[in-house]
Amino acid sequence: MRELPAKNATQYSDASRRLGFKELRTIVQTLSGKASTDRAETGRTFTGVGVSPGRIVGSILLMPQPVREPAAGERLVEGTTPEEASATLRVAAKAVQTSLTARSVGASGAGREVLEATALMANDPMLVKAAVKLITNGSSPERAIWDAAASVAEMLHNLGGYMAERATDVLDVRGRIVAELRGVPAPGIPYSDTPFILVGEDLAPADTATLDPAKVLALVTSSGGPQSHTAIIARALGLPAVVAAVGVEGLTDGTIVFVDGAAGTILVDPGADEIDLAKAWATTTAALAVFDGTGRLKDGHLVPLLSNVGGAKDAVKAAAAGAQGVGLLRTEFCFLERDTEPTIAEQVDAYRGVFDAFPGKKVVVRTLDAGADKPLPFLTDASEPNPALGVRGYRTDFTSPGVLERQLQAIAQAANGTEAQVWVMAPMISTAEEAEHFAGLCAAAGLTTPGVMVEVPSAALTAASILEHVDFVSLGTNDLTQYAMAADRQLGPLAALNTPWQPAVLQLIRLTVAGSRDEGNDKPVGVCGEAAADPALAVVLVGLGVSTLSMTARALSAVAAVLASVTLPEAQQLAALALKSYSATDARRIVREKLPILNTLGL
Repeated sequence: MRELPAKNATQYSDASRRLGFKELRTIVQTLSGKASTDRAETGRTFTGVGVSPGRIVGSILLMPQPVREPAAGERLVEGTTPEEASATLRVAAKAVQTSLTARSVGASGAGREVLEATALMANDPMLVKAAVKLITNGSSPERAIWDAAASVAEMLHNLGGYMAERATDVLDVRGRIVAELRGVPAPGIPYSDTPFILVGEDLAPADTATLDPAKVLALVTSSGGPQSHTAIIARALGLPAVVAAVGVEGLTDGTIVFVDGAAGTILVDPGADEIDLAKAWATTTAALAVFDGTGRLKDGHLVPLLSNVGGAKDAVKAAAAGAQGVGLLRTEFCFLERDTEPTIAEQVDAYRGVFDAFPGKKVVVRTLDAGADKPLPFLTDASEPNPALGVRGYRTDFTSPGVLERQLQAIAQAANGTEAQVWVMAPMISTAEEAEHFAGLCAAAGLTTPGVMVEVPSAALTAASILEHVDFVSLGTNDLTQYAMAADRQLGPLAALNTPWQPAVLQLIRLTVAGSRDEGNDKPVGVCGEAAADPALAVVLVGLGVSTLSMTARALSAVAAVLASVTLPEAQQLAALALKSYSATDARRIVREKLPILNTLGL
């Protein structure tokens, strides 16, 4: 495998956004020392799951390996005095603080706030003094800062509120100081003055706080699946991304690669053809930057395109992007990282900011989806052996009655005085009986348009019965796929199973639509899962009879462009082909082959 000097590689990744085709080709040929026609002899391709479209050429930087915990009871190295070890620790802590402070200067928004807070904690006297005390008792500097940070973090967590939020900063600092003491790269997103392609095993939620989309050109991971945190973040930021690409962690910093986020491929040593594709993609993204605010097919069939949002800031951005409403308001943002339930007044303020962004338009509110990967100390049981199949979503009303009713009261109060058309739906509904109970709670709160999420196969199979009690359903394709295929959506080895292109999942969607039309119900069926953001799959969903699609705001223009290229009968034909396909791979391939616009747009 050919590797390029880091300096030249970063220069090239920066140039790939700014130079024309001829200049880019010259750079590649100069750096590689060979014509692009030799690529077949030197190139190497990695294949994963494409989760966010885009074609990018650039140099890679690897995510550092997580910092390993020092051995329990690790002692001072023989011959080192406690004073010398304490001085070493102080120097390391100061170095971490200086590095984080320097990075915060070039950051903005939440990323800057995270870096500034972490920088302050890096040289916090209380933390350093606690570690020095342990060193005096014989601990190694690494073990001392590890244990001291654990104690400080626990103390901050017990204080609650703002101080509890700082506990995460302490643990982040701990890893950075240990890395400095060991002379290894610090954990988290690597820093670079120039744009790069980020390669690693996976991204943790905390990593994304400092992910700068102006510097990160694309994401490539060896683990994760189509609904992993990395995939969701990539789609939200509009970054080309490939997950479950086994072997990419063996690449070296500075290696030049071509990433195709739609095809799910990573090519080492790209040639002129790939540069041409990357250049075309840059042009395409500019052309797709604007959505006119009306989703429709070629024959005029209307398909409203809504947005998934997680708060007022998201809603304002979605409205600016032309979203025709909100198909999924994730209300967890009011509840997460809290030890107590937010008050009704706090919730009203949070929801009203979203409603005000969409006057006269539909806003679908999902009630609290706590549990599984979103535990809440005041609501969920962390000791559940299988939380994905446990008390989550609507089911928390079984064990903590009152929380859901108070949330519905807050939604109703927030809706009063706004012009938004507020709909409400419950997650993790499994039976018609549960749907009826939820509709009753909505009516008691004064909410007139109740609905449910279809995430559990039983809900898809009994959609007709469920829709006797509610006014609409919305398909959460992430969980529906996970439960239908019995495949954890976070696991890379199961990525091939965990795709909504699976014919079994498409059949469940078809059955849900059929249930909505049973006995003349004809009630709306939307999709708010990540499947709606895939332009090819969006065509299939419309062909299956789905009435609205909701997605990250960045996907609106691409989905709209592809939908506008087909008629309703054509979409129905493609849906029929996908349904009878042998596998998810075949379904996706067949549909994409019949949508040449995807290749033209690099989608």
